[in-house]
Amino acid sequence: MLIALAVLIFVLWWFNLWPFVGRIYTMEDLEMKVEQSAVDFNENGVDDYRDFLLGARKDAENFPKYDGSYVQGGYPDENTGVCTDVIWRAFREAGYDLKAMVDADIAARQDEYGIEAPDPNIDFRRVKNLETFFEEYAVKLGNDWQENSEEWQPGDIIIFDDGGHIGVVSDRRTRAGRPYIIHNAGQPMREEDYLKRAKVTGHYRFDASKIDAKILRKWNYS
Repeated sequence: MLIALAVLIFVLWWFNLWPFVGRIYTMEDLEMKVEQSAVDFNENGVDDYRDFLLGARKDAENFPKYDGSYVQGGYPDENTGVCTDVIWRAFREAGYDLKAMVDADIAARQDEYGIEAPDPNIDFRRVKNLETFFEEYAVKLGNDWQENSEEWQPGDIIIFDDGGHIGVVSDRRTRAGRPYIIHNAGQPMREEDYLKRAKVTGHYRFDASKIDAKILRKWNYS
């Protein structure tokens, strides 16, 4: 029974279901500077980085069913999704059409993506393709939060397991300063202390001011 209890406690802790996880901190609580983007792409009075965070959090709070089924037209309905759907929904909040941007980049640099036959219905929902896109068009940052925790800013894009998974940095932290991650792997908590069990292989910050305007695409809200 003691072994079973220990296993249960570990599982609850591992998946952030343990009822005594302790206080959740903000960056302000820990006297960390929160960076603001110089860009407000959709001109809603909220900078891009904050919009990315808010868009990802909306997806987490909506708690879509984990379902990566192929969808004609590309976009799954709001109540289903996978890890990559968190990303385009985060970008939509800031006014970007990430699908259109990835499709355009694949058309321009198909060899870089290693795609024989582009498929706009699914290409933007593959982590490896998003990784190729962000490698080209985002600022690349460090993969170890312990080396510089303040460098991990809300709205940053994180790649895990060599392209196996993707998520967005939250503005929430542990007492030690470890950032929470907003992601969808079908787990019970969609905004959680994921870095304690994850292998980070890419860390990116999308800054539209540093990107050729020809790659940018606006979200059509109509």
